[in-house]
Amino acid sequence: MHIDKAALGDLACGAAFLGSGGGGDPYHNRLIGEARIARQGPFQLIGLDALADDALVAPCGWIGAPAVSIEKLPNGSEAARGLRRLEQLLGRRVDAVLPIEIGGGNALAPLLAAAELGIPVVDADGMGRAFPESQMSIFSIRGLSACPSVLTGPCGSLAVIETPDNHAHERLARQLSIALGGDAHMVEYPLTGRQAKDHAIPGSISTAIAAGAAIRAARANGAAPFEALFAALRGSRLYPFAGVLFDGKIVDLEREIRDGFSCGNIVIEGFGGAGRMDLAFQNENLVARRDGTVCAMTPDIITIMDRETADAITTDRLKYGQRVKVVGAAAPWMLREAHALALVGPAAFGMADPYIPIETLNPWRTA
Repeated sequence: MHIDKAALGDLACGAAFLGSGGGGDPYHNRLIGEARIARQGPFQLIGLDALADDALVAPCGWIGAPAVSIEKLPNGSEAARGLRRLEQLLGRRVDAVLPIEIGGGNALAPLLAAAELGIPVVDADGMGRAFPESQMSIFSIRGLSACPSVLTGPCGSLAVIETPDNHAHERLARQLSIALGGDAHMVEYPLTGRQAKDHAIPGSISTAIAAGAAIRAARANGAAPFEALFAALRGSRLYPFAGVLFDGKIVDLEREIRDGFSCGNIVIEGFGGAGRMDLAFQNENLVARRDGTVCAMTPDIITIMDRETADAITTDRLKYGQRVKVVGAAAPWMLREAHALALVGPAAFGMADPYIPIETLNPWRTA
C-alpha cells in the first residue's frame, strides 16, 4: 500500500482523533509530508506480515509538551539522525519504522523519517492511541525494553539513553526533552520483526486513514461526519464502540506546561441546559465527567471535536467559546487487560476511580 496526498490528509484527520487530544497537532507534519510526496512520490506502507523475523524495526516519535511544538518547529533532521545513530549502536541497518503512537502528529512523523532513509513504514503502532509517557506503550506492557533509545533535538544535540527499566527511561528522557526546549524526537523500543508481529498494535495506520476518509467523504456528500467516523471505527475491530459523550460550548479552560507535559482542565456547558462536562488532561484527555459522574476514562479515547466539521481539536488548540462535541471510543483490547491497566489505566495517573469500559458507561454501547 502507498500513502499519497489524499491518504496523508486522511491519516492526519484520523490520527488527530485517535490521539485523544494529544500526540501533537498533525498540521505541520502534513505540510512536510505533502511536499515530500510532490518531490519523491507516495510513502510506502507495509503490513506486519511483510517483515522478516530478524528485521530491525524502530518505533519513533516526539516527546515533550504538545503546546511547545506549535511555536518551536523541528529542523527536519531529528528523526533521521536518531535512526542513523541507532544503526551505529546496533551495527546494522534499520529495515522499517513504525509510530510509537498513532495519535496526532506522531502518526505522521515516521513517514518522513522512513522517506529520508528509503525504508517502509509498518501499518502498526505502539499505543493504539496517544499516551503522555514512554513506558505506556504496548512494548513496555509486554515486557520489552525501551533501550537503547536515541533522543535528538533541533539544535543538533543527541543523547543515547540506556536505563535499567522503562520508568527510569521515561524520567531521564523527559528531563532531557525539557533541557532541549520542551520538545525532542526519540527512537525507542528497537524491535525484531518477530517482536513487532507479536506485540505491535496491528492495522492502526490504515484504520486512521479509513476514519479520516470516512469523515472526508461524509462532508463531501452532505452526510453526517460523526456517524461516518463511528462506522469506520467499528469496522476496524480495533475500536469496536464509539459515540458522542457530550455536546456544548467550552466555557472554561486551564492549561499549563508542568514537568514537560501540557496539563489542564476543560469545562463544557451543554446546550439547552443539558448540564456540563469536566475533562482533565495530561497531554491527552484522561477522564470526562458529566455532571460529576465519570462517563469515560483512560485508556479509552476521549476527543474534543468541532461539532460542525468533526475536526479533532488537540488539547493545545482548545479555546474558550469553541462549540464542540466530546467523542469517545473504546481502546484496543490489549490496553484493557489487567496488567496493561496498571500502566495506562486511571491508577497510573493517580486517579482513585476504578476503570470501567466506555461502552458500559454510555447508552450507545450496543450501537
